[in-house]
Amino acid sequence: MCVIALKRRRYVQEDARKAAGEKWQDSDPVLTTRNGTPIEPRSFNRAFAAHCRRAGAPTIRVHDTRHTRASLLAALDVHPRAAMRILRHSQISMAMDVYTQIPTSETRKALDRLNASLDADDSDGDH
Repeated sequence: MCVIALKRRRYVQEDARKAAGEKWQDSDPVLTTRNGTPIEPRSFNRAFAAHCRRAGAPTIRVHDTRHTRASLLAALDVHPRAAMRILRHSQISMAMDVYTQIPTSETRKALDRLNASLDADDSDGDH
């Protein structure tokens, strides 16, 4: 899922680069402003909240997405030590006890459907 999202982001960023022309400034971050500069954290938080509202999803703090990531890793049967490293925790207990919710079989089925739908969207060549 992440690879698909990053590939799509690359297309968006390339379109922004073309639109910005000489105003474009190269930088390392994947998420940048329309001129290529790093996004200020407060601006990112406001944009994240706006995306949540437009999607009809509850508005949460960006940091809370760590819980989602941890739970998705558990749902995908990622080894706890690998999840700990991905989440950048120093102890497995932090990754597993604080951030992770163990999914039900229905959650796993939903995740499989979500992943299949994202794969199908990516295979059509659109961005």
